Formats: sequence, structure tokens, C-alpha cells
Amino acid sequence: MERSVSGTTVILPSYDPGDKLPEVAAGLAGAGFNDIVIIDDGSREECQRFFNQAEEMLLTYPGVRCTILHHDVNRGKGRALKTGFEYFMQNRPNQTGVVTADDDGQHSPADIARAAAEMQRCGHAVFGARDFSLPEVPPKSRFGNKMTSFVFRALCGIRITDTQTGLRAFPRECLPTLCRAAGERFEYETNALLEMHREGQKFTEIPIETIYINNNGETHFHPLRDSVKIYAVILKFLLSSCVASLIDMAAFTVINLCLPLSMEEKLRVFAATFGARAISSLVNYFVNRNRVFKSTESVPGTMARYYLLCVVQTCVSGAGVWSLSALFSAQHTGWETLIKAAVDTLLFFVSFGIQRDWVFGKGSKK
Repeated sequence: MERSVSGTTVILPSYDPGDKLPEVAAGLAGAGFNDIVIIDDGSREECQRFFNQAEEMLLTYPGVRCTILHHDVNRGKGRALKTGFEYFMQNRPNQTGVVTADDDGQHSPADIARAAAEMQRCGHAVFGARDFSLPEVPPKSRFGNKMTSFVFRALCGIRITDTQTGLRAFPRECLPTLCRAAGERFEYETNALLEMHREGQKFTEIPIETIYINNNGETHFHPLRDSVKIYAVILKFLLSSCVASLIDMAAFTVINLCLPLSMEEKLRVFAATFGARAISSLVNYFVNRNRVFKSTESVPGTMARYYLLCVVQTCVSGAGVWSLSALFSAQHTGWETLIKAAVDTLLFFVSFGIQRDWVFGKGSKK
């Protein structure tokens, strides 16, 4: 086991730890890790003794190096992880990668070692995945993770079963990407996952033991505040399209009402649809290119693909609105706008995936 994990540094972020921290540190040394970096994220003075105990405990293991980094104030788990990654890149040139874990014993030393060994074997990131179907999993954790997993798969094209796992092993090549990911607190781990996906960095999941200490009562995760931050990361991908959709529907309504009633129904709907899309698409294109997908490819290349998709989507949208309006006898009424909203909502999910993987997926800011 030691030969499998000795090239991996353990990054252990810790905020106001309890007596589990020295136990975790000793368990890591016993599992074969010889380099452990603990980040004190601005913990209270009365908690400092646990950092000292962890350091003293590791002194009893020959050849094990322990480094404790301190933040003057609490800056969040994301910042603590980035502090650890930056320290590793500057001070551990001969280590092959890192593995992150929680400080409260929620990850067994054997699972941490398995993740590190698998990362060294396969050469890409490895995440520990808990089994959320078990009865001991707190309901809020089960629901929150399943919901976030669904959103990641449906909207971001990422298949992951444990979106908030703290057990993650990364080869050295991943760390510059992780250091650039936005976020300082719990939302950082979601940001990092999206950033890795954007840059084409793979990950593998391995099943790990599902451990909850005191029904997860000691966690520093605040369900409302931190969930808003986590979902805000994903909502950033949706905001551009939602704004463009609002512009599109408003322009469609105005154009549709301004065109003469004597105009043929099909022609009027298509004219309003194309006019509205011409306005909204420019807004959507530049926001998606520069802010959402952060493409570095030239404007002509991405714009050509974007407008090819836009033309096809517009034709499908126009045909759908016209067909459903005729089916429900909704011509020349405000119901056409509602029909358009329903049609375009369905098309949005298809368009999002195509833009992510084809239109803007060929280049991303490194």
C-alpha cells in the first residue's frame, strides 16, 4: 500500500476541528501516506491544541512529513483547498498528485488510500462516491445530492453520483485548473468540477464507505446559504439563455402585434419569430461566448456554428408555434406567446447541450 500512495500528498482543510483531527492524521500515516498538509482555516484559539496534537502524533511515524498552514481568519473551504494546492505546486516538485479529505473522519483511511492509488494508476482525477440510498444518510443530504446530480447531468453533461464529496484525488496536471476555479467556500467544489469539465479533464468515481458523524451535525455546511452559492454556479450557465429568451419573447410579441392582421398566419408567425431571434441571438451569442463557455476560438468560427444552430432552432420553434396555435385555435391571441414559451423551453435543453459541446466546446480559456 505504501508504494501506491507515497507519491501523493494529502490536503486536509480544517476549520474549528475536534479531537477527530489527530485520529484522522494518524490514520493517514498508518495507511502509508508520508506527506500531509493541514490547512487551519482561521480556527478559534481553543481549537489550536488539536492541530498541535495532530502534528505531535505524526512525529511518532518515521518518515512522515506534516505541514500546517494557517489562515488568519476563516476564508472558506474553497480557499483552504486552493491554499493547499498552491503550496503543493511550489514546494512538492517530486510528488505526483494530491488527495483531499475531510478532517472529521467521514472518509476512512483505506478509502483515501484507494482513491490516491487509483489516481496514480489511471492518471486522472478520482472521486469517492457515497451510497445515498442507505438508511443512515440524512434526508437533506440524500435529496440535495440527488437533485444536484440530476442538474449536473441534464444541464452540464456531467455524470456524477456524489457532487459534494470531499474525497478527491488529483494528478499534478489538474492543479492549475483547480487554482483558477472561482469560489472560496462550499461552492468552490462545484466550480472546480465545472472548470475541469470545460477543460476536458476526466474523472473516475470509486465507491467509498458512507460515514456520517452525529447525523452530520458537525458539518460547517449551511444548507440554504451554501446551496444557493452552489446552484448559482450552475444558474450562471442558464442566465444568458433566460435573458435572451425574455428578449426574444418580448420582441416576438411586439412584432407579432405590429404586423397586419391581413397577413397570412404562417408567414406572420415566422416573420415575428425570425425578427425576435435576430435581436435576442446577438445578445445570447456574445454572453455565451465570453462569459458562460469562455471560448477562445475565433468569433467567425463560433458564430458560424452558433447561427447554423440558431437557424435550425428558429425553424423548429416557428413550426412548433404555428402548428400548436392552429391546433388550439390560438391565432391572433396572447396565447401564441405562451405557446412559444413552452416550445422554446423544450428547445432550450437541446440547444444548451449543443452549444456546450459543439458551438463553444472546441476552445475554452485556459
